[in-house]
Amino acid sequence: MSDDRPSVVFFNINGAGLGHMSTCLAYAHRLRTRARPVFFSLASAVEKIHEMGFEADYFVSPSWSRTRHRYWTQQLAYRLGLLLERVRPQVLVFDGTWPSPGLLHAAAAHGLPHIVWSDLTMYREDMHPVPVSESCFDLVIRLGEIGGRFSVDREARPGRRVTVPPVTLLRDDELLDRSAARAALGLDSDGRHALVCLGAGNLDDPSDVARGLTEALRERGFDVAYARAPISVRDVSLPPGVRLLELYPLARYLRAFDVFAGAAGYNTCCEVVQSGVPSLLVPNTSAADDQTRRAAATARHARVCVSPCRSRRERVEAVDRLLSLAEADIPPQPPLDGADRAAEEILALCDRGTTR
Repeated sequence: MSDDRPSVVFFNINGAGLGHMSTCLAYAHRLRTRARPVFFSLASAVEKIHEMGFEADYFVSPSWSRTRHRYWTQQLAYRLGLLLERVRPQVLVFDGTWPSPGLLHAAAAHGLPHIVWSDLTMYREDMHPVPVSESCFDLVIRLGEIGGRFSVDREARPGRRVTVPPVTLLRDDELLDRSAARAALGLDSDGRHALVCLGAGNLDDPSDVARGLTEALRERGFDVAYARAPISVRDVSLPPGVRLLELYPLARYLRAFDVFAGAAGYNTCCEVVQSGVPSLLVPNTSAADDQTRRAAATARHARVCVSPCRSRRERVEAVDRLLSLAEADIPPQPPLDGADRAAEEILALCDRGTTR
């Protein structure tokens, strides 16, 4: 790779899960031969960035810091400024809900040529509006939901805005097939395997639902594994004998399992559609994004059923529906090339030089 590749800094916040980091990794993965991606991550699972082969600096998120928010913002501006001074990027891509004033201050102070805001489109209706204008950014990338296609929502620059199809970290040919995935995880090649993954558990404790689903699946003859998120701050209480796994990215290994049950976060829904594995989605109503609407949309394009799984009856009925999906045909895959589309938009900014 040539040393004259443009540098792109990816700044991801630390959300309830790994979604923001995964989105930035998806963009960087598509750009790795044409740009030099460098990460400034608020997500504590920074080792996953290193494992993907990228440089990364870690800075503690405000929710994990004991510093008052005003001082945290000042520290952020200073730390980010040091990285900008060292890397001298052509573009900074921020992925998150709320761009910090420290980010905008550092970008202005160091003469950053171009800045991008990448964010979801499907938030709960009661979410507070973000008091930051899109006009502060050269490009706004809106992450489309399952079934969405690429569109240019606004052409004017600065402030060009596009909506991209769903973003997946890995390309289709990077997913392991059933046999290879089972071998990689040490699973019985002829067994009946189910995977449960209810998110990081940093918003609420999913233990009751996790135990109930595990028991319901075991009653149907499945060997059940539970995928623990790398940024979980508490352990999920599970029945004895459940295999604990840490799978990142999840999609690489998902085809090892006959069925899957998980939260309806953005990345998980995209991975479910990409893998084609029959899935039960359990929306987290405490999250900022509208997982109930997302799960319903995903069910229109994949072998997916949706349930809150609050009671034993709901869980048993949901598992019944999940198992019936295993006999259904896999629907045609909707567009999942959002990372490629976003990468091209970012690269176009690099090609524009240093004039904002």
